[in-house]
Amino acid sequence: MGFLIPEIKTTRYPPAITHSAANYKMVYQKLIKISLCILLIFVFSMPNFTFALTPQEERQTLETELKKLEKEIAQYEYGISKTRQEKKTLQNQIYILRSSIEKLNLQIQESSIMIQDVTLQIQDTKYSITTTSFKIGDSKEQLSAILRIIYEEDEKTLLEILLSEDKLSDFFENLVYLENLSESSFQLLQNIKQLRSQLETQEVDLDTEKEDLARIRKIQILQKRDTDTTKEIKNELLERTKGEEALYQNYLQKSQRKAAEIRARIFELIGVPKAPNFGEALEIAKYVENITGVRPALLLAILTQESNIGRNVGQCYLKNPKTGEGVGIKSGKLLSRVMKPSRDITPFLKITQALGRDPYNTPVSCPMSFGWGGAMGPAQFIPSTWIIYKNELERITGKAGDPWNIRDAFLASALYLKDYGAATQNPNSEWKAAMIYFSGSTNIRYRFYGDSVLALAANYQKDINALK
Repeated sequence: MGFLIPEIKTTRYPPAITHSAANYKMVYQKLIKISLCILLIFVFSMPNFTFALTPQEERQTLETELKKLEKEIAQYEYGISKTRQEKKTLQNQIYILRSSIEKLNLQIQESSIMIQDVTLQIQDTKYSITTTSFKIGDSKEQLSAILRIIYEEDEKTLLEILLSEDKLSDFFENLVYLENLSESSFQLLQNIKQLRSQLETQEVDLDTEKEDLARIRKIQILQKRDTDTTKEIKNELLERTKGEEALYQNYLQKSQRKAAEIRARIFELIGVPKAPNFGEALEIAKYVENITGVRPALLLAILTQESNIGRNVGQCYLKNPKTGEGVGIKSGKLLSRVMKPSRDITPFLKITQALGRDPYNTPVSCPMSFGWGGAMGPAQFIPSTWIIYKNELERITGKAGDPWNIRDAFLASALYLKDYGAATQNPNSEWKAAMIYFSGSTNIRYRFYGDSVLALAANYQKDINALK
């Protein structure tokens, strides 16, 4: 049994419309001349025409730009560090502020290139997913066709098969054919299983890449915030001193904050109904330090960073536990990816049930342009991470851990930081712990987060020392 190939009939022109070889040659030469003219016009009318880069070439170009920016940023960092060791003069301070602004602008460019790079990776992975899905579809169609033939043949009785064949040899050939079909169906099934495994891996990669993109966008928000703050400081300094050294030294003395002013300053935290002042926040951080060993300045810096990252923190409700969809609290707009079903919804339902909260009217973070939302309270814990510290929190506090309670949020954050070395109070260990708190890794593409946390911690340490 085999497949028949239909005979292909050729169509010939009738003698009335045939042409001589000379006529064909003349027409052919004219076509060549016209084609060359069109090509020359096209080339000369587009002097800036360039061929599109392949995704791999584009990514190599981006990597080259990133390396160049990294060198420039390192040069600014060296200049700033060197100048800080010199005498505090107005000229030096202006140099530091201007260099800091330039460095931040370069870092924003760097994160923009990272976003382009990860976007290309996402596009490439999406293409791979589509290609694999098509392959699975094709294999399924082929398998269906083979199984249909096998089924039809199996439905025939032995007598029908013997009577339908002219020779006994045809009957055995048919058996061999069916056996080959069974082998082909097995191979196709294995192929589908392998493709399905590839598809699942590609989908996991896509989720990881989307989370990378969300983190880089968060870092860019922090970079822009720091740029604006530094510009304001520079402008205020120039306005107050009018470029005179004596006025600067006077301004430097007056700008020292009094302990009472520091203590009364509001410590802004998203998701806390009544924000504490700095003195109250410091007292909680000291209580947590006695338990974990994590210094208050670092903990306050982490919580400040998390609350300042985005205005979308704690602005969504989960509505669909199967899909992870939800709504914006203020807008009422339907949003996808509010909480990751496979990772966070089951622990989230356990957490809210233990606290007597309505899970569908409890605020969580909204998703950014990529990645998932679902983080809880001022410390921005995702439910699956919070649940890891649930038992230890309950052992220490004697009650169910509440991500929206400020003391519990402080304590859970410190326990997490302690697990990754922050209790040593060594700058390198603290930087590493901050990076892992943010992304689960020390990937240097997120280094701005760790650097920014340590800079905030240094400022908080000055305030804490002033209070002492």
